[in-house]
Amino acid sequence: MKNIGFLSFGHWTDHPDSGTRSASDVLHQSIDLAVAAEEIGADGAYFRVHHYAQQLGSPFPLLAAIGAKTSSIEIGTGVIDMRYENPLYMAEDAAAADLISDGRLQLGVSRGSPEQVIDGWKHFGYGAPEGMTMADVARQNTEVFLQVIDGARFAEPNPRPMFPNPHGGPLGIQPQSPGLRDRIWWGAGSNATAEWAARAGMNLMSSTLKDHESDEPFHVQQRRQIELFRDAWKEAGHERTPRVSVSRSIFALTTPEDHRYFGLNREKHDQIGYIDSGQAIFGRSYAAEPETLIAELAEDEAIAAADTLLLTVPNQLGVAYNTHVIESIIRDVAPALGWR
Repeated sequence: MKNIGFLSFGHWTDHPDSGTRSASDVLHQSIDLAVAAEEIGADGAYFRVHHYAQQLGSPFPLLAAIGAKTSSIEIGTGVIDMRYENPLYMAEDAAAADLISDGRLQLGVSRGSPEQVIDGWKHFGYGAPEGMTMADVARQNTEVFLQVIDGARFAEPNPRPMFPNPHGGPLGIQPQSPGLRDRIWWGAGSNATAEWAARAGMNLMSSTLKDHESDEPFHVQQRRQIELFRDAWKEAGHERTPRVSVSRSIFALTTPEDHRYFGLNREKHDQIGYIDSGQAIFGRSYAAEPETLIAELAEDEAIAAADTLLLTVPNQLGVAYNTHVIESIIRDVAPALGWR
């Protein structure tokens, strides 16, 4: 069995061919897609977070709204850029959204992806102290976030408070949502950060690209990353079993509309590129009739190694079509691969 969810980038474009012409369209359709995905048996609704772009940028109002409209589907991010976050304020938002959803939040966090603007975090009021990089800041913010959602009490109480201190001694962030600490994921772009995430006790979220660290195909490199993560987790002595997700663009061609949109898919091979001055490998996408798709996906070693698969969806094609995309995988592909 494998958890199967969707990952939406939340694009909008003011163009006649776009099903999402505005931010309002994206937000409302994201809620509707999560509700529809739950109804067809999907396990997760995840959303990318990007700043300065016509994409979803502030996840917690959306996650809370989905939590109030659904009852069983996991709700998450992939990923929140921790260079832009105040970890204490984020802890309050995350706990509130998790409580609204009755403990279904699955938060992916990370250093973030290439930016729309130069040093965008500066405009949010953040920067790296001397001797640190913004990658260091992202990891430090994450460590603080993990501590405070885990109940750390660190703030000296006012001797004449407005409200009584029910615990005595230092105070921490409120509200607290029990179990949230175990549902934080790190989006790792390299083997080293996957191992760091394991030591920190976070689940692993691996995307459709990673640092190009060997001459092997993407799915083999990603499977190796998962193995290193699990080895580091075991060495750290954590008691629970960690979760691992991978993301893929997968389209089962079952209708004329599928063939029109994705039948000429040309991304059947890995690609090599550069991100932040480093070499990265981008995994292939999959688009074929179900029988062919089943055979191709059976060879993907990273999907086999992960317990969670996130299907990247073309959100600008609308709720009905994206529901069909997800349902086609759950119905026509997943059973033959033992995912259902």
